[in-house]
Order: sequence, then structure tokens, then C-alpha cells
Amino acid sequence: MRPQERQAAMLVHDTTATGRSQAEVDQIRQSLRSRYDELTAEYDQAVMQSQVLRLVEVGDTAGDDQADSGTKTAERDTAQSLLRTILERRAQFEHALTRLDEGTYGFCEGCTAPIPVERLEIFPSATSCVACKQTRERRAA
Repeated sequence: MRPQERQAAMLVHDTTATGRSQAEVDQIRQSLRSRYDELTAEYDQAVMQSQVLRLVEVGDTAGDDQADSGTKTAERDTAQSLLRTILERRAQFEHALTRLDEGTYGFCEGCTAPIPVERLEIFPSATSCVACKQTRERRAA
């Protein structure tokens, strides 16, 4: 499908084309927004824990041997990794909300086919159907 055809097909996917009522769209929006807010709170808490960890590190370095330094570095790396993961997941939900507003939520970004409801129930921020996701993963491997 050419880009213009794909764009036109995506624009057709309004609430009547998706088979979703406005109440269903509102329920999906509320669910996505709720998860986004949970991730925001989780991120804020992780930032505070990371700051406490840094303060403890700064005030407690006297007498550290290599093992202590290594442990602190590993803890700091783990905290940073957690922050990145939360931000990435939050961005996925933000993208899902944007797609819902545009009328493209629930359709594969790769082939524009509807994403099965079961997949969206398990992974609400999914942007691709199973076939496109598997193809992308095979190419990456």
C-alpha cells in the first residue's frame, strides 16, 4: 500500500469504521490515561529513590573498597535503567492516546489491519498486529 493510500485508509477509521461506540472510545481513553498516570507516579517515585540513593552514595564513600564501589555502581545503573524503562512505557501509552484521538488506535501501523481486541486487552499500547510484530522481530534478530 502506498503512503497516500495508507493515510487515506487510516483517516477512514473513525468510531463507526472501528465499530466502537463513543462510550467504548471513552472507556479506552480512560484506561490508557489511568495507566499513563500510574506510570507517571511510578516514575516520580523512582526518581525520588534514585536521588536518595545518590545522596547516600555521596555521604557514605569513606572506606569503600572495590566491591562497595562496584555494588553502588550496579545499584545506580539499575535505578537508571528502571527510569528509562518507565519513561519508555509511559511514552507508549502517550502514543496510544494520540492514536486514539486521531482515530488510528487499534490498527496496525505497519499494514493498517485491525489489531485483535485480545492483543489490545493484554497490551493496550500495541501499535502492530502479531504478524507485523513477528516480522519486525525476525528482522532484528
